[in-house]
Amino acid sequence: MPPPARLSKRPGHASELMPAVARCVDGAGIAWGDLDAICVGVGPGPFTGLRIGVATARALASAHDAELRPVSSLAALAAGGAADSASNGDGSSRPTLAVIDARRGEVFTALYADGTLAWEPFVAAPEDVADRIGQAGMSPLATGDGAVRFRDVLEAAGADVPPGDSRAHVVRGVSICRLAATAAPAPVEAVLPNYLRLPDAKPRTT
Repeated sequence: MPPPARLSKRPGHASELMPAVARCVDGAGIAWGDLDAICVGVGPGPFTGLRIGVATARALASAHDAELRPVSSLAALAAGGAADSASNGDGSSRPTLAVIDARRGEVFTALYADGTLAWEPFVAAPEDVADRIGQAGMSPLATGDGAVRFRDVLEAAGADVPPGDSRAHVVRGVSICRLAATAAPAPVEAVLPNYLRLPDAKPRTT
């Protein structure tokens, strides 16, 4: 069941998240006490969504004595893109560049090769990412809304960006769950959003 459209709009994060989670639990035919582990995408990504998502996951894990397993949103994006590439017969051995639009003319990105992290997550202008692709002399599969937005820049550097309506550009919950299945649990208090940079909003100074 897809999440309500309002989850992607303000102020729907807080008001719609828990009802959506409850529907998933009910749809699976289990009780809250049956949960052994809770997984959560920790970013990078939008500040508000990450903050609410991680806080909710921490609260659920504490309330139901379940393990909490954090997963990089970039890793989940790359895993979904690689799976789609393999199912389409494009080969699963090519590197996958996960690219999330960070606004301000920048992207959050990381490179994965055979499911292993090759470039640590970083935030940069798309032109800088393109330069790094060119220096590496490779032709990665570039996925994510950042890859779609900056398609021309990345493709000029040798990246292959799927069509804009491809599922490869979506950070899917199923990819987070699959990665979490083999991830090590973390102490609840240690699971924090990975913003990669300071939020747009800053406290007022006097």
